Order: sequence, then C-alpha cells, then structure tokens
Amino acid sequence: MKRQWLIVLAASALVLFGCPKPGEQGATGTAGGGGEILVGEYGSMTGNQATFGQDTHNGIMLAMDEINGGGGVNGKKLKVISEDDQSKAEEAANAVTKLISQNGVVAVLGEVASSNSLAAAPICQSNKVPMITPSSTNPSVTQKGDYIFRMCFIDTDQGPAMARYLIGTGVKKVAILTDVRSDYSRGLGEAFEQKFVSQGGQIVGKQSYAQGDSDFRSQLTAVKATNPQVIYVPGYYNDVGQIAQQARDLGMTQPLAGGDGWESPKLIEIGGKALEGCFYSNHYDPHDPSPLVRAFVQKYKDRYGQTPGALAALGYDAAKVLADSIKRAGKTDGAALRDAIAQTKDFPGVTGTISLGADRNPIGKKLVIVEVKNGEITLRSTVEPEGAPAAAAPAGTATSGTH
Repeated sequence: MKRQWLIVLAASALVLFGCPKPGEQGATGTAGGGGEILVGEYGSMTGNQATFGQDTHNGIMLAMDEINGGGGVNGKKLKVISEDDQSKAEEAANAVTKLISQNGVVAVLGEVASSNSLAAAPICQSNKVPMITPSSTNPSVTQKGDYIFRMCFIDTDQGPAMARYLIGTGVKKVAILTDVRSDYSRGLGEAFEQKFVSQGGQIVGKQSYAQGDSDFRSQLTAVKATNPQVIYVPGYYNDVGQIAQQARDLGMTQPLAGGDGWESPKLIEIGGKALEGCFYSNHYDPHDPSPLVRAFVQKYKDRYGQTPGALAALGYDAAKVLADSIKRAGKTDGAALRDAIAQTKDFPGVTGTISLGADRNPIGKKLVIVEVKNGEITLRSTVEPEGAPAAAAPAGTATSGTH
C-alpha cells in the first residue's frame, strides 16, 4: 500500500510540475506553430447532471464554429478537446489533469456544477493554465487563484436576489431544503437565508438531503408541519423534480423556489405538473428582444433543433470571451492569456454585458426569475443587481419550448 502511494505521488508531481506549460517549448497547445490552438473542455456529459454538460458543450461548439468560420484567432483555428467528468468531482480533477498534461491545452472551459469546478481549479492554477467556468456560481471557485475566471453571477448575487424578490411579493415564511453533498446547494442556501432574514423574513424550517436520494418524504413531512409560504430548494433539477412530486403527494401546495441548478430540459420531464407555479433564478431569457440574443437563439435552433437554455448561452459566452482574450493577448502563454482574460471589459455577451472585476467575476449582471406555467418555463420577473433601479419584466412570457 505504501509503495502504491509513492507511485501515485510521483505521477502527480510529474503532472503538476514536470510538464511543459502551454506556449513553452515542447508544449502542444499551439500545435507546434501550426494552424490550431488547443482548448480544453470538461463537463458532465453523463451522470446525474448530464444535461448541464451537454447544453454547455453545444453552446461552446456553436461559438467555436463561428470563430473558426470567421478565420479563427490570430491566423489559427481553435480546436476543442472535450472530456466527460461523469458528474463527479474526482473525475473533473482527472479530466483537467489529462487535458493539461497529455493534450497541452492553452486554456480550459468548464464546469457547471461548483463542486466539480472546485476540484479542477487548483490543478489549472498550479499549472498556470487559465480556466473559465461558464456557470459555476459558488463564490469559492474563483478564489482558487488568479488563473480562474467565470462568466456568470455568483450565489451571493442570486440567493439575495430571490430573497429580495420574495419579500417584495409579501412572502415572510420560508422553509429551506438543502443538498448537503453539494457546495452549490449549501452556499446558495446560506446566501438566501442571510438576506431573507435581514429583510424581515423568517426561516421556519430547515431540512437536508444528499444528492442521489430518492425518498424525501420524511424531510417534507417535517417541512409541512412548519407551514411555510414557499419552500426554497437550492438543488439540481434531477432532485427538484422528485421533491416536487413527493411534496404534492403529501398534500403540500406551496410553490418551490430555487436557483439556476434547476435549469435543464429534464426539469419538467421529471417533475411534471407538480412543478406548476414553482420558480427559480436564472441567467437569461431566450425571448429577450435584443438582436444579439435573437441571433444566438436562431442559430442554436437551426443547429440543435431546440431553444437554448441558460447553460448553453453561458458556454457560448465563455468560448467567445476566451477567443477575444487570445486575440488581444497575441499569444497563448499562460500569464499573457490570464492577463487578457482579466482585462475583459464591456464584452457583448448573450447573457449580458461582461466586465470582469478584480475577483475575476462579472460585475453587475442582472438575473431573471422564471416560472413553470402550463408546462412551460415562462418569464416571471427581472431582478437588477442590488442597488440598481428595479426593473420588473412582464410575467407570462414563454421562454422555452424544450422543457
């Protein structure tokens, strides 16, 4: 056993410290001066959050094909090398290690689930390979180092935004049901609770479950006894659908509310009519009339035959920002590319204008609250960043026909 651990440690040292960095002699990130720049992507293509990775991948590939169709970047085409992390944090770490050590990618795009990004980020940081997560919202992700960036709002934005929205609609009593195995769920639940209580709301009950559970009746029975107006479930779509069904089986009529982890074409497929009237915070509305959103949605429909969700839009934005950064850097070595990404300002993204702050997170991105209505996802409200003038959008606009 001791000898096996020595072998593992030696291999890890080789991966982390013995490999040429992209852009250095011997690295393959620029294909030896040829026509390709290698970009890594890791995501949940299979497993419990499979639609997260699939939708993000679709958005990335749409962007890359547009970029390459326009001549590439600085005379080179971008080539994406994708790895499936199977919705597992340990596999996310393995995937990124492979992309860097074996493929020599110059940058990495991924992940959606925050636990997976948290597992991979230290590897990118130690190898000085920039990583852009399109949609991991846990604040800790970009705190792993100055090579780690994101395109989305964070949980300390979306949790408080939902709290402010509920208080504004007269909701005063909420119960919270959290996934204890998920960094995303725990962080979002805490951010929501802190703001809701500070605004005069009351958390009447708190229960937890573990990702992969199939029976939530005991937790829901305890929640039912507290008589909340809303049940806040900061979890992922596959669990949320089952929770909604079991809540209705127990005679509970309260709406469930949550965060962007609900975003999936599978949400309503799993939860069905039990989700009617439930709502969650999200990154964009595909029925936004802006020309940029309309063009993206149409191109996505033409290619994939469905309306793009928020994760596809964020994957698209991440790929576009990376390409723009490579162009501005003029080269692909880690430090130069890191600096160029960090200097991103006023980039016109599908999910909003993207300017990165000193913490490598976007500044001031608005969010939308969407609702399950008549079996479709509809726009319920738009929530501006805290401190900005309120701007409520008309409710009842269908935002996706794919659910």
